Amino acid sequence: MQSATAHIICHESEAWDWLYTMQPVFMYVICVLGILGNVFVLMVFCLHKNACTVAEIYLGNLAAADLLMMSCLPFWAINVANSFEWQFGSLMCRLVNTGIKMNMFCSVYFLVLVSADRYVALAHAMTYGRMRRPWYAKLSCLAVWCLGVLLSIPALKFREVKLIPEYSVTACILNYPTREIELACDILLILLGFIIPVSVISFCTCKIIKALHWRVMDRFNVVKKERKATVLVLAVLIAFLLCWVPFHLVTLLDILLRSKVLSGCALEHGLDICNQIFTYLALSNSVLNPILYVIVGKNFRTKVKELHSSTRKSFTS
Repeated sequence: MQSATAHIICHESEAWDWLYTMQPVFMYVICVLGILGNVFVLMVFCLHKNACTVAEIYLGNLAAADLLMMSCLPFWAINVANSFEWQFGSLMCRLVNTGIKMNMFCSVYFLVLVSADRYVALAHAMTYGRMRRPWYAKLSCLAVWCLGVLLSIPALKFREVKLIPEYSVTACILNYPTREIELACDILLILLGFIIPVSVISFCTCKIIKALHWRVMDRFNVVKKERKATVLVLAVLIAFLLCWVPFHLVTLLDILLRSKVLSGCALEHGLDICNQIFTYLALSNSVLNPILYVIVGKNFRTKVKELHSSTRKSFTS
């Protein structure tokens, strides 16, 4: 999440008034919905009597990453409502933004894992099926969390609370020591946080759709449980792309602007507004996933019913 103080030359202050009223309310709403939804998902996966499948391990970790994001949002809601005057100190400035960056990286790589798992389950079950074991899945999730921490180091190192004289606020901003480091970090975000993982996801998704088509045609080989899980995964992948692609496209244009490939105050002002809008569209993805589990995930709904029945029996007995 970038600060609204990123560019200070071309801003029209009147255009930012809506930030201080509309966006905090929006963030509070998605924060409450996101925490409730993702806690619910984690409770279902953790408390159900049956062990989680490989896909559920990945989706559970995705819910944990979304929960991390939602726990950071109230700080930014208060920050925006106070015209970006940061009130929580330097340490929280670093930790909150590190948590947000971790969600950004971890979420996309958990989706890489879950899309690769669906691809193997449907297209190469006989060849690589032994790799689809819960133990391997847990190790893969641990590796993703470590990668998320590693890629979030720039946010931890370069975020600081600094006075912005042009706006008379003490804001939590990214303050890179040089333009070269700033550009390198932005390119890292685009490559490792978007282009590479989304390319892998897109490849796996195309293969998954193709495999589903052939399995529908050849009903003797259809594994209903795998197909049900795959439909849920596809819905989660599509929601992720719809929410995050606009954010990364604006980030790419912002890099081109700061590299002087593009120029113009109108473009700069428009990108700053779009960055705010698409940032909160991306945040909404953390609320959508639990809803998709309930609407699309037949196996998840079955688990919810079984958990509800066992809970009722334990209370009545």
